[in-house]
Amino acid sequence: MIEVLIVDDSALVRKVLAEIIDRAPDMKLAAAAFDPIFAVEKLKKTSVDVIILDIEMPRMDGLTFLKRLMKAHPVPVIILSSLAEKNAEVTLRAFEYGAFDVIAKPSDILELPELEEQLVNTIRYAASGAVKPKLVRQFETSTEQRLTQSVHHTVPAFTGNTRTTDKIIAIGSSTGGTTALQEILSHLPVDIPGIVIVQHMPVLFTSAFAERLNSLLPFTVKLAANGEQVLPGHVYIAPGDQHCTIIASGAKYMIKLREGPRVNYHMPSVTMLFNSIANYAARNAIGVMLTGMGEDGAMAMKKMKDEGSYNIVQDEESSIVWGMPGKAFQYGAADIVLPLNKIAEGICDALKRI
Repeated sequence: MIEVLIVDDSALVRKVLAEIIDRAPDMKLAAAAFDPIFAVEKLKKTSVDVIILDIEMPRMDGLTFLKRLMKAHPVPVIILSSLAEKNAEVTLRAFEYGAFDVIAKPSDILELPELEEQLVNTIRYAASGAVKPKLVRQFETSTEQRLTQSVHHTVPAFTGNTRTTDKIIAIGSSTGGTTALQEILSHLPVDIPGIVIVQHMPVLFTSAFAERLNSLLPFTVKLAANGEQVLPGHVYIAPGDQHCTIIASGAKYMIKLREGPRVNYHMPSVTMLFNSIANYAARNAIGVMLTGMGEDGAMAMKKMKDEGSYNIVQDEESSIVWGMPGKAFQYGAADIVLPLNKIAEGICDALKRI
């Protein structure tokens, strides 16, 4: 059973959400709290798999609670707020702080049951990627030694000219990935080969995310469009309602957007991007797996490595959640494991290897 904690200051909202959860055969209400302070007390006594969280609440707002929660005890959090559609900046901050997903709360609470299928499915997706707190995760001694050796690998800064179209960088990220991506991209040279990114994010906000990065970075950052060429100095963000893949056309790489069912509970899926990289780019590619829940893309990243790509995996300490990168490491997909502040250097170093 998936145990759900509801945090919302409206008694009516809590009642309606509780009824939705009770109707799901694989879920049960673990507890309900009228604000984050009370939720903290509930978490001390109750086992929770997923949290449904409002933003506007007394004593502590939802974003502050989310930020503190993800640092202390990572739990999949679904934001359910009326601010979701009205304020893209607030929504992007929720993703920065580690929200699994964001759903717009209807202005009329009587319309909330209309979201039942979406909400129940999102809870299931979130629970499927649930992870234990970092402090209790254990590794075998040999794994710890390999990780430590990888983390302390030193890479020189990249200084060469990369104005070619036959190299490509593919990045997969989820929970906490928006901040990680900004950190990495801000330390890359402007003539970097084309970068294609799958960041788990609803369709309403991928465009706002791309626009935000474009305003902060020296690259051209845009939503990926079907059929366009992957160019140096460009960053392509997968739209939130399609799978983003690449195909080869001579020495060029082209974006191919695909509709279809979710893969590993996600659309866009890192698995779809990484499989296409393995099929069409292989030895000319660098793969990067960043923080995120679940294991989307982990096995596909191993396929990339087997086909000759050079793969970088974010380390546990700097990840908001070491789910996707942890699984990639476990499956043997990593050539190197690096902390977030070393990944840009790692990419530049890798460009000299391929």
